[in-house]
Amino acid sequence: MTTTPKHNEQVTQLPATPPHNVSQHQQVKRIFFRTTLFQILIVGLCAFCAPGIWSAMNGLGVGGSQSPDLVNAANALLYAFMTVTCFAGPWITNIIGFRYTLALGSIGYPLYAAGLYLNNRTGATWLVYLGSVSCGLSAGFFWSVEGAIATGYPEQHKRGRYIATWFTFRNFGNVIGGAISLGINHNVNQRGQVGYQTYLGFIAIQCLGLPVGLLLSNPENVQRDDGTRIEAPRNITWRAELSAMWRLARSKPILLLIPLFWYFGWIQAYPGTYLATYFTVRSRALGSFLSAIVGSLATWLGGSLVDLPWLSNRKTRAITTYLLIAMLNTTTWIWAVIIQDEYRHTKPVLDWVDQKAFGRGFGLYLFERISLGIVENYIYWCIGNLGDKLGVVDSSITV
Repeated sequence: MTTTPKHNEQVTQLPATPPHNVSQHQQVKRIFFRTTLFQILIVGLCAFCAPGIWSAMNGLGVGGSQSPDLVNAANALLYAFMTVTCFAGPWITNIIGFRYTLALGSIGYPLYAAGLYLNNRTGATWLVYLGSVSCGLSAGFFWSVEGAIATGYPEQHKRGRYIATWFTFRNFGNVIGGAISLGINHNVNQRGQVGYQTYLGFIAIQCLGLPVGLLLSNPENVQRDDGTRIEAPRNITWRAELSAMWRLARSKPILLLIPLFWYFGWIQAYPGTYLATYFTVRSRALGSFLSAIVGSLATWLGGSLVDLPWLSNRKTRAITTYLLIAMLNTTTWIWAVIIQDEYRHTKPVLDWVDQKAFGRGFGLYLFERISLGIVENYIYWCIGNLGDKLGVVDSSITV
């Protein structure tokens, strides 16, 4: 699918980076906080504070709660509202700019953690639902704009490394969050809910997302390594943006990717519920910590697969990587069905003291997280290539 000139006027897009050799002829003194590296560090830090810590909570198993029902219902609300605001993200970005959209997208995450904290202390559920709605509304803006920044701001010859840097920051949120919860809960060798002190640490970190996001530069102020700047169109009407998004959503490449989008959303729900149902609190804390590490490794592995040097054809790399991902995920789910059928009858409470039983069940959880990381990287790689072809980075990331 190719875009028409009219389409390019309606959709938020970040123009292609000039060839790398341009920078060899134009040496311009740059301000560090305007460089693409600084922008990636900022969006990475925001990803660490907001979705990174949110993932750390869910890595504990349904947000660290004792019962999966409440948090699963709250997360369903979150994703429903996020879907709506995510589609509105490009339009909001056109109005207030990338910087304020990123900061706005960070606001709801502390409220989500606060709801889990209140439920942990008093059993109240109202703030859990309110926090989920607030987080869903703001997270849609965040997810829309962060991907556009990470894939559209950098110079072309740095794009791959900077995308990997962004993912590493996000996974580092899981590492820190998992380490905090593991240190607090390492003596809790029974099934139950995570200690309330854990949520206080999470809330404090997530509150940093707003001020950090305000340090971002809007595209027109960013200086690439040759001194050129990115121009982003403004004053696009919501009708024009919605029309362009609708055309993109119906395009053949996006329709072919829908099963992969659906699978990625669905696969995120199972590991947390599995961990909360069959493992002790300290085992769940360990799972949160290790899932971040294996998730980071899986992300780099996925990036390496799509950049195999001996496969010069992009289509061949895409198909080869997809087949390897399909084999890994199929094997993991066969393992999951076998384990789940056994646990459905025995209903174990697994702790690392019983190494044999624990290792067998815990290994499945880690492989689920590895599969998730590779699939996520592959999706962004596919979308990035669609963006290069269609010239609609922000809208492609949103869809």
